[in-house]
Amino acid sequence: MTRNWIRWLYLLLAASVGPYEAAQANDALLASEWNATVLEVAEAEDGFMTLKGVRTAAMLHLAMHDALSAAGSGYDAFALDRHAPNAAPVAAAAEAAFRVALSQYPDEQPRFTAIRNRWLERVDAGNAREQGIALGGAAATAILEARQEDGWDGEAEYAWHPMAPGVYAEFHEHSGTPQGFIFGAGWAAARGFALERPGQFRVPPPPPIDSAEYTRAFNEVKALGRFQSMARTPDQTHIALWWKDFAESSHNRLARDLIARERLALKDSVRLLALLNMSVFDAYVSSFDNKFHYNHWRPYTAIRWAANDGNPETHAEETWTNTHRHTYAFPSYPSAHGTACAAAMAALIDVFGDDYAFSMQTPHVDVAGPFSGKIDMQPPSREFESFSAAAKQCGDSRIYLGIHFRYDSEEGVRLGEAVGSNVVGRYLGRSVGN
Repeated sequence: MTRNWIRWLYLLLAASVGPYEAAQANDALLASEWNATVLEVAEAEDGFMTLKGVRTAAMLHLAMHDALSAAGSGYDAFALDRHAPNAAPVAAAAEAAFRVALSQYPDEQPRFTAIRNRWLERVDAGNAREQGIALGGAAATAILEARQEDGWDGEAEYAWHPMAPGVYAEFHEHSGTPQGFIFGAGWAAARGFALERPGQFRVPPPPPIDSAEYTRAFNEVKALGRFQSMARTPDQTHIALWWKDFAESSHNRLARDLIARERLALKDSVRLLALLNMSVFDAYVSSFDNKFHYNHWRPYTAIRWAANDGNPETHAEETWTNTHRHTYAFPSYPSAHGTACAAAMAALIDVFGDDYAFSMQTPHVDVAGPFSGKIDMQPPSREFESFSAAAKQCGDSRIYLGIHFRYDSEEGVRLGEAVGSNVVGRYLGRSVGN
């Protein structure tokens, strides 16, 4: 699949641009190919149910970025302080990507080696290529050392609380997880790429259960997020399902499409993909920190247990289920998906500006929860006038899916905007004099 996509993209570029532009765009395929390959490997390994895939993508593109920075890209480096203007940029970037990918997925060595060698063959043999290879190795080592013991796979204890209004409660029959299981508590303690601490961006508390805001959100998700809802429009149903793809997959795919559309140079493509994946990683850390800080219940629990919530304006429905008949086994507030979408869009806004019309593709999504099989999306694409509009729709989709209240989604999007802006504001900017 990945090889066919790269071949098609190369032919498209070669047919649509002049020789110099084609060469520049062809170099950018180095970034896109490694991005698509490592995420394909990551999804096959764990379905993006750990932070490993997005962390690897962020490190891989940061290593490529630092190698190109040392070779004179004009952008500030992240971890490697070196000046190597005579190194071949393509060789440096290819080697950097190879070293990081191999360090995380050693069983894929034959596949990674084939990609690396194919790109190195495009660089004339000689001192520049050898310097590039050495530089790429140094860049990979620097970023891998910088991310040692960052807690991406750490675990944390979770104390279950007695059933009470607004408190997260177990629903293993709906999440399909073992009794007593909770997902992602360790994510809340991981070290971000740009975050000063996991709780750097604390969102305000969710509304009180007896408030008018909560009542509105309760009734909205109860009506629009129910299975086979008659109140939800066909377009809202499409939005609910179409946005189910995780941000690691959907937003990297969008970035690759825009790299080809705008014929970005290699250095700009690598920088975009580094910023995007750093932002998504930090979004998960920040959102899960907030989730476990507030420990807020899901609509599935709230609607079924409403007779006991102390709010006379909410009414229980003990058989209610949501659009895709699955709820993720971790607290609701704020939406991690809304946070990740908005954070990724912040990186795209930094490169292209927000006033940018685009089409985004989601060819297939999970039937229900993770590992439930795939269904094709019809149609597979949606059109947007801006990245911020897409981020808002991503947040809204979780209401129509029936797994989040509106305040979950809105605060998630706001949190993602803050997290993404923090990443692009702190790292990989233009070097002084460039």
